[in-house]
Amino acid sequence: MKKLGLIFVVLLVSIGMACNRKAPAERQSGQSAAQSATQNQAAYHIGVVTGTVSQSEDDLRGAEELIRRYGKASEGGVIQHVTYPDSFMDQMETTITQITSLADDPLMKAIVVNQGVPGTAEAFKRIKEKRSDIMLFAGEPHEDPLVIQQSATLAVSADFISRGYTIIWAAKQLGADTFVHISFPRHMSYESLGLRRQIMEEACNDLGLKFVFVTAPDPTSDVGVAGAQQYILEQTPQWIQTYGANTAFFCTNDAHTEPLLKQLLTYGGMFVEADLPSPLMGYPGALGIDLSAEAGDFPAILKKVEDAIVTKGGSGKFGTWAFSYGFSVSAGLGEYAKRILDGKASLTTPDDLYAALGEFTSGAKWNGGFYVDANTGVRARNQILIYMDTYVFGKGYLPTTDQKVPEKYYNIKFNKQ
Repeated sequence: MKKLGLIFVVLLVSIGMACNRKAPAERQSGQSAAQSATQNQAAYHIGVVTGTVSQSEDDLRGAEELIRRYGKASEGGVIQHVTYPDSFMDQMETTITQITSLADDPLMKAIVVNQGVPGTAEAFKRIKEKRSDIMLFAGEPHEDPLVIQQSATLAVSADFISRGYTIIWAAKQLGADTFVHISFPRHMSYESLGLRRQIMEEACNDLGLKFVFVTAPDPTSDVGVAGAQQYILEQTPQWIQTYGANTAFFCTNDAHTEPLLKQLLTYGGMFVEADLPSPLMGYPGALGIDLSAEAGDFPAILKKVEDAIVTKGGSGKFGTWAFSYGFSVSAGLGEYAKRILDGKASLTTPDDLYAALGEFTSGAKWNGGFYVDANTGVRARNQILIYMDTYVFGKGYLPTTDQKVPEKYYNIKFNKQ
């Protein structure tokens, strides 16, 4: 019995020692798994809000590029992407809700809205009231500069002042003698678009071109996108007949761009660049070409579009930016926000913004500057205007960013339509 008791004690001690040896290993294994889970979860999230494919495909593709690089927030990555409705004017509260709901995420540290449609400023205001730690970026704001500047950490716009001059300058380089500007009252009520129209008219007077303004249906109205596009298809041949083949056309709405290009390629006329320029803006649909194999490769996209335009006899008559503006701003502002959060960029250094944009536009030149209010002369510190050289299919780059825009154009005051 004593022997049996001794054996039993020895067994208990042995089992205990084995358990003690195993427990730390198991605990270590559990800690590693937890650490791994923590490491796989992003330290912060960046929200990106864009339009849908039908209204602003390039903006959405820029958000997708950020997701490709940094992962979805729902899967442990950085980026959370949502879209605002196509009829954002009629569904403004929905737009505001889409934006503000991102702030419910405790890890959200920056929100990018591109384009900053009406309602963005109000959404930013509501977010600031409850989450002052979130940086708020507006790409291509539709609201007046003094409105968006009140709530945005930073607003970035295509340089509507410089481009009001440079687009007319470029049209003259292409041989245009007439410039037709297509828009509608809602857009003309925006300072950025309305003031650019006034500058374009003044530049036409100075550079010797005839300026013509024509009204087309608003795609957010009752006619919708399809009705607005049908109008452009029907009217463009008549416009060309009226104003001649040496007429350069420009429209302020993305949905108008494809039908306009399609008819210009068929009936004649010129096109310097889109309101928000890109080789993807209108050209693939107008040319009937498939760019799925070139997706994300802008040099390849540019070449394929260029080959198709030259084949149709459009060499020297059609232009763009070599890289999509909408894509670059969505991706570039997201990249800029990430670099700031990582301590690799500063909000007060414009060159850091240009570098973030340049991450997606290798080899292309950017120019820009802080917005100056023509009525007050006050220079904004949180709105930057940017633009890129114009690329003419079949000819190459025009030195747009090298042009000295006369000072008078920066002093033209906005007359709301």
